[in-house]
Amino acid sequence: MALKEMGDIATDTKEISEYRMMNRRNLIVVLLLSTLIGATGVTDDSKYVHGPDSKRQSGVPIGKVEQLRHVSSKVFAGAERHYWIYVPDQYDGETPASLMVFQDGRTYVNEDGQFRTTIVFDNLIHGGDMPVTIAVFVNPGVIPASQTHAKPRNNRSFEYDSLGDQYAGFLIEELLPSIEQRYRISTNPNDRAICGISSGGICAWTVAWERPDQFRNVLSHVGSFTNIRGGHDCHALIRKTKKKPIRVFLQEGGNDLDNLHGNWPLANRQMAASLKFSGYDYKFVMGTGGHNGRHGGAIMPEALRWLWSEHANTATTDGNE
Repeated sequence: MALKEMGDIATDTKEISEYRMMNRRNLIVVLLLSTLIGATGVTDDSKYVHGPDSKRQSGVPIGKVEQLRHVSSKVFAGAERHYWIYVPDQYDGETPASLMVFQDGRTYVNEDGQFRTTIVFDNLIHGGDMPVTIAVFVNPGVIPASQTHAKPRNNRSFEYDSLGDQYAGFLIEELLPSIEQRYRISTNPNDRAICGISSGGICAWTVAWERPDQFRNVLSHVGSFTNIRGGHDCHALIRKTKKKPIRVFLQEGGNDLDNLHGNWPLANRQMAASLKFSGYDYKFVMGTGGHNGRHGGAIMPEALRWLWSEHANTATTDGNE
């Protein structure tokens, strides 16, 4: 209530002074609560730490990683990108391997980063908690500058945030065939998974949504199911479309982004609610973190165990067995 409005009710100085004192006390309470919340770490990502499955273990075979470069000739014509192929030590070249594709590849392939994916793969494959799986880590494309002194154009948002089958077509028709020529990879969509963080998370979902004949397992970290390029429609489409054979693990943080594109925690809650309503096989883990990979990286082993649970104990436990 403003002081002018108070003048109609409280006309003496004592009442006005008491009103001001009450506001001061309320402000002090708010400040104390804010300090307390910060002290308890509710908005702090530091509590998310890597467990043993995200660290090198003695006696666990280490897979090989190769870096390659791709220039698009069809979809996203002219876009250049790096990508990495991880091949586990247990791959024998005879039995078709499962496949998992990661967007923002450099983020996921980095052994010293937040996800440490190849280390987790080595440990879980060795322990029989996921099948022998070849991973492809794909960076977003960059369009080279067409004029001198001009800057190249990052194609990430266009590739990742757009709905539709363009990016799925790029993977399935352009990038993966050359990899499938080198390695025996299962063509069963239940043996294929796709993953991403932020815009890469909605991208992973969109690929499976558009092409469940190719990918049926999705892992999304702080996925951008917001209105960057129409992603806020995803949860509604799930409710109004016949159920598709997709399994999805969603990770989100309560202190994620809230901006002109939307509210990330709310958008992921809506995704989870729609998946539940439509009877999907899904798991939703809400933490307290922000828009980063700390929480997702800490629970990466848990997420992969869940994602590949139907394949548990199908992998060899040692490279020599």
